[in-house]
Amino acid sequence: MTHTSRIFLDGGDPNETSEILALLPSLAGQTTNPTLVAQNPEAQKCLVGDEKCTTKDILSLYKNLVRDISRVIPKGSVSIEVYADKNTTADEMFAQGKEMWTWIPNAHIKYPTTEAGLEAAERSIKVGMRVNMTLVFTEEQAAAVHSATRGAKKGDVFVSPFVGRLDDIGENGMDLIKNIRKMYDEVGSHVEILSASIRSRDHFCASLAYGTDIITAPGKAIREWIGAGKSDGAGYSYDAKALKPIPYKQLDLSKDWRAFDISHFLTEKGIERFASDWNNLIR
Repeated sequence: MTHTSRIFLDGGDPNETSEILALLPSLAGQTTNPTLVAQNPEAQKCLVGDEKCTTKDILSLYKNLVRDISRVIPKGSVSIEVYADKNTTADEMFAQGKEMWTWIPNAHIKYPTTEAGLEAAERSIKVGMRVNMTLVFTEEQAAAVHSATRGAKKGDVFVSPFVGRLDDIGENGMDLIKNIRKMYDEVGSHVEILSASIRSRDHFCASLAYGTDIITAPGKAIREWIGAGKSDGAGYSYDAKALKPIPYKQLDLSKDWRAFDISHFLTEKGIERFASDWNNLIR
């Protein structure tokens, strides 16, 4: 099965969206998260001066940023991430997701790939929302995403494996992309693979070669890829160097999502980091 990969920008600044779109008119979407929003110049104002920023202020800022991005790429997908820490319930995530869904017409709501996040996603799909399941580090998590969102249309569900963060712990993150691609192709899954945590042009080209549906990358990586001639990944051979291979597992995707072991310490760490970056803006 062949896949033509779409390119998304991973960022929280609408001005950068415009800059990348000028370089890459085929830019098909953008992913945002609490860390990227916290890095936005407008959000940084919360860290200086005497004025305190409330949760309501930060959400309003996020809403305005997302709307500006949506205006730049009205036909592309824009992922909006719910606030979640380790105690956030499925009800709370779903309530946030429903509110964020009203912000723009081209949203995918990002939920962490935890039990609460998967339950929120399952409920979201049933009411016609689109979702992006993030902080994915295992094939089991990707299997659970398929099962939890069964019945959704192609394009309504993204799964986001974080390549670079697996590399950080000495594992070959690109193997996870390859493994999920094989697993999904075996059943003709409705879920689209969105390669995330892209750190280099090698990650970029390997994602293309392995048939990912979407690559989301920071502006720097997109510029490097464009500057090097916009390789389509054909014939590209990825050098994993000393990274430990991640073996393929034969999983039964007909099972209920609760049957899969979806725990991973990097998912927990990722949630902590996003929550911390968000909370640091509130004084």
